[in-house]
Amino acid sequence: MKIKSFVNKNIFLLNILLILSGTAKPQPIIEHIVSSNVDKTVVCFVYHRFGDGRYPTTNVSNLDFESHLKWLSQNNYHIRTFSEAIDYLRSDQPLQKTAVITIDDGYKSFYKNGLPLLEKYKIHATLFINTETVGSGDYMDWPMLKAAMTNGIEIGNHTHSHKYFLNEPVDRRYKIFEDEITLSQSIIQKNLNITPIVFSYPYGEFDVEMKNIVKHAGFKAAAAQNSGVVYSGTDMFMCPRFPMSEKYSSLDQFKAKALAMPLKVINFSPENSQLPKNKKPNLTLVISSANLRLDQLQCFVQGGTSIISISEKSTEKATTTFQSFNPIVGRRRTLYTITIPDKNGVWHWYSHLWIDTSIKD
Repeated sequence: MKIKSFVNKNIFLLNILLILSGTAKPQPIIEHIVSSNVDKTVVCFVYHRFGDGRYPTTNVSNLDFESHLKWLSQNNYHIRTFSEAIDYLRSDQPLQKTAVITIDDGYKSFYKNGLPLLEKYKIHATLFINTETVGSGDYMDWPMLKAAMTNGIEIGNHTHSHKYFLNEPVDRRYKIFEDEITLSQSIIQKNLNITPIVFSYPYGEFDVEMKNIVKHAGFKAAAAQNSGVVYSGTDMFMCPRFPMSEKYSSLDQFKAKALAMPLKVINFSPENSQLPKNKKPNLTLVISSANLRLDQLQCFVQGGTSIISISEKSTEKATTTFQSFNPIVGRRRTLYTITIPDKNGVWHWYSHLWIDTSIKD
């Protein structure tokens, strides 16, 4: 078997990628079913704070946010709520350039600075709220949330406490998680007279059983926080979103993400995201390689480089393995962000989140 390995040093793409925030034994490949309708795509963005410079890692300036909305509007994007985008992907509607604006947590800065800009451009969005904090500190209260709803904002569930659920012992993690979803649904119903149909994982962290709990709770889809593009073959209970923050929210960086296409993953391993003990995790993907430039396959690791191996390839698919060149230390969440151009020069994205549960932000 011929193995092609190289260390990724592409500085240009590193500057435009959104990189957020040991060698394990090979894990069995997890089957990921790709639908036949693979041409529809949706690019989703996740924001937290607006015009609040105290928190640069979760904030965007009002000027940058308006430039995003203006560019989407001028370039004829259909900007939908998260649930509307899922309906579009599952429907027989014709292909349309589609984008989704999502906001996590429900900070007052959204009500003060973000919402007026959405109203200005007549754009609807989805706001995921954690019910325990509604009305306290920097968080919107129920009257603000009601006002947002009247201006085209869909309300989604973000659990009650927004805690680190993966830090809960496995023997009670899933009951805690399920109970919180039920509680927050009832609180939202009581105060807003709606039952949310979409969900967002706190910090973008979840495991397979948590994903199944969300699905069985009756939600239409769930949003994560790893970079990438949603398409018809995406698992709708782990939809990628491009996170926006001050360092990575210039208009040029936003456009690069808005114009990206999905890297279609047929199989992947491991299924979960917890960082192994040696802190140099292997990620194996079987990708649909038709029309892709495999010689330009790249994987970015926050703060470092990666080793890439292509062990099998054909005109239709390729088996690829990625591993951080150095141990991942000092961060709770680290992304492997994988990009590859097609023969037309369009970039395709996929990312996998690794979580070190021994660290809290």
